[in-house]
Amino acid sequence: MQDDTARFQALHERAYDAFDAGQLCEARDLFTSLIERDPTSPHYHYMLALAHKYLRDWPACLEHNLRSLELRGAFDESSHWNAGIAATALGDWAQARAQWEACGIALPPGEGPVEDDFGIVGIRLNPWSHGETLFARRVDVVRAQVLNVPLPESGLRCGDVVLHDGACTGQRDYGEQVVPVFNMLELLARSPCATFTVFIECPSPDDMGSLLALPRPGVVAIEDWTESVRHLCLRCSHGFPHTHERSTDAWDALRSLGMAAASRGDVEDLLDAWKSGSPGRRVESVQAQEDEPTSPADGVVWWRGPEDDDDGSGDGSSDFEGSGRPVPGT
Repeated sequence: MQDDTARFQALHERAYDAFDAGQLCEARDLFTSLIERDPTSPHYHYMLALAHKYLRDWPACLEHNLRSLELRGAFDESSHWNAGIAATALGDWAQARAQWEACGIALPPGEGPVEDDFGIVGIRLNPWSHGETLFARRVDVVRAQVLNVPLPESGLRCGDVVLHDGACTGQRDYGEQVVPVFNMLELLARSPCATFTVFIECPSPDDMGSLLALPRPGVVAIEDWTESVRHLCLRCSHGFPHTHERSTDAWDALRSLGMAAASRGDVEDLLDAWKSGSPGRRVESVQAQEDEPTSPADGVVWWRGPEDDDDGSGDGSSDFEGSGRPVPGT
């Protein structure tokens, strides 16, 4: 009997260690083994659901969160939230609504998808590969539509609808507001607008203002990546090398833009109209690039944000994502 208890304790520790190390496939198998030995533990069903969540196996995630709730027989914020995320990913709107209502979240009436304005948030795209953070408008508790023009390497587009986590992993300034940042979990709906990388010579800020002020049928968004992207030089990475020796306060006439548009022709029409307005304006290149969002690799603990504490408690609603270890049998 003592040997059985020791083996069970060792299995328990291995399962949590695997999860904490980001070894989700191993954690999934180990928590499955724990449930076979202790099928009435809500903690193990919750942790198995959590492993399935980050593996993005939504049917299994929903199943084990619901089992966790059934075994607890009481409200559990973590299980309700993760069940709601899984149900949203699956398009099970009745189940998703039931989980959000259990959490006390006010929803617009109806039976289908939740469609409302839940405010602006930051979304960390592809968080498993150091993806960029941009802004999105939440149309649901855990669905958000991308507002910026993402870098094409992200595989995302302006207007895409993504599923995001319920755990806040930081915050960003948005105008005069401070908004929470959430990790993207999955692309749900593709925007019809493709992403175009545009390199121009723009003599002055006024010339940039003229471009932004022009009527732009078919072009839904323009992003000046020269200002907003700091961690790499897009011109050099796309084969347009140039000098970087300039004052940080000086206007750089060589601009790198991102445009979200229905077609390349719409982009070129806009740029032709802009060039004709003043000498010195020049278009070097218009490039279309279509990548796909990446997938997380096993062994990467990507769900914790850079602002999270070492103990995993994080900030804000990230508390309910912790993998706290109950004593086996409790």
